[in-house]
Amino acid sequence: MRFRHPSGGLIHLAYCTNVHPAETLDGVMAQLTDHCAPVRHRLGRERLGIGLWLSADVVSTLMTHSRARAALAETLRREGLEVVTLNGFPYRGFGSAKVKHRVYHPDWTTDARHDHTLRLATLLAWLLPDDVTEGTISTLPLAWRTPYDAAAESAALKQLHRLSRELDLLASGTRRQIRIAVEPEPGCVIETTDQATRMFTGPDAPPTDRIGLCLDTCHLATAFEDPDEAVDRLTRKEIPVYKAQLSAALHAEHPERPEVRAALAEFVEDRFLHQTRERALDGTVTARDDLDEALEGDAPLSGSGPWRVHHHIPLHATPPEPLSTTLPVLRRTLARLVGGRRPLTRHLEVETYTWQVLPPELRPSDADQLADGIAAELSLARDLLTDLGLKEVA
Repeated sequence: MRFRHPSGGLIHLAYCTNVHPAETLDGVMAQLTDHCAPVRHRLGRERLGIGLWLSADVVSTLMTHSRARAALAETLRREGLEVVTLNGFPYRGFGSAKVKHRVYHPDWTTDARHDHTLRLATLLAWLLPDDVTEGTISTLPLAWRTPYDAAAESAALKQLHRLSRELDLLASGTRRQIRIAVEPEPGCVIETTDQATRMFTGPDAPPTDRIGLCLDTCHLATAFEDPDEAVDRLTRKEIPVYKAQLSAALHAEHPERPEVRAALAEFVEDRFLHQTRERALDGTVTARDDLDEALEGDAPLSGSGPWRVHHHIPLHATPPEPLSTTLPVLRRTLARLVGGRRPLTRHLEVETYTWQVLPPELRPSDADQLADGIAAELSLARDLLTDLGLKEVA
């Protein structure tokens, strides 16, 4: 979906296909036809943007076989789908029964992460629509925080510098500008915009003409960051937001109450990490790496302040009381990013990959219900954009 900003710039809205994880090219083709196209039909649009997720094995197939690339392009064309952004965070196995910390490997200290991202950039330059010259790839925020030391930091930054030079070469050969968007996430080396600012203003900072940020509004909210303060911090330091992921976290205002803890326990599951944060009255934020640890671990959170949980809740969905979501944080962040005189980002992506691990009352029972839900999320995002003065274009 495309929107025209009042300043004249084009804003792209997509949804991320990591909600339909596929580990083979045939699986990717099937997801485009069986999932993405039905969402487009429900929205009544001739064209739908998707934030494509491609596993390392699929990327290898596409890079090796020109017929495979042609088949992917033809399927996208036939189904009315366009790609201007990729989710380069998960490497493989995102549909596994247990992902947890595996999603952070390989990290940016390794050649494997660099090589994968460069291949993604090469593919994206090829996949971009004819009238689009800029693409983005979101990626993990260097690494999980442990183990990580000064040597690891140096290695990760060297990889980003190396990639930046190669993206310059790619641009000169293709006339396509591909930019990498580092995505702060709870528990990682870069969890907050303050940590991101320190990296981008440090002595070995990666060049911001190629490397910037992806702001995920679920992650921002989970860390209890104020959207205005976060965006102001990045703007002052001229750190670009190349991409934003529109998502909502789970919020519990009174986690000390038994009925609230029981409601939160319904969101404990084995596939993904659900980092949990508690904010005290003095603003101090206490962290646990998963929701079950926060509730019943060796050192559970006290419940003396509100909790936010890294559990992506569909944008239009309302969890059972007494829980809520951080949709207000998304609204405020979006207003700052695209509601001003000039947009601060041009690529927006709805990313709710947790549909299949939600409690039963929120979980879709089949592909039709999932398509209905994703279409509802995109409709809400569309309404937020038009309320900010953007105009949808064909």
